[in-house]
Amino acid sequence: MSEEKQQVSRRQFLNYSLMGVGGFMAAGLLVSPIRMAIDPVLKKTSSAGEFVNVGLAVEDITTTPQRVDWQIDQVDGWYESKPGRSAWVYKNEKGDIVALSPVCTHLGCVVSWEGSDKHQNEFFCPCHDGRYTKDGVNIPGTPPLAPLSVYEHKVENGMLFLGKEISRKGA
Repeated sequence: MSEEKQQVSRRQFLNYSLMGVGGFMAAGLLVSPIRMAIDPVLKKTSSAGEFVNVGLAVEDITTTPQRVDWQIDQVDGWYESKPGRSAWVYKNEKGDIVALSPVCTHLGCVVSWEGSDKHQNEFFCPCHDGRYTKDGVNIPGTPPLAPLSVYEHKVENGMLFLGKEISRKGA
């Protein structure tokens, strides 16, 4: 039995050629969106949970709260940014370092350390007269219903490193 080769007709050849070229074009168009969808998964997402050197030497930390500002690296999908963070840092009576968030738990305004006669040694929120004690606990009778959040912290080579913010709601 001999096998006969079937010849490809002109119409079939054109169909196969166009389908092949169309397939290559479709694959080329799909590569970019697929890469864009997968790329963020492969990248580092953020340094928000990592400890960051805030540029403050431990020997410079006093018992009076001082504001410290720093930036973190943040990646949201394909957008990279360096948002700023702040903390009120001081040493308590035991000599332990305390790092408090400056964000009021009432409406998110920024609190300041007050040494005035009206709010002696308290954190004060100007939005609705919110007040907190030096350790960040809300003063009863003022609008905030929860203490200021605290930052995780560690000391390496004499420098202060701050990590993620920890809420103390319900504390």
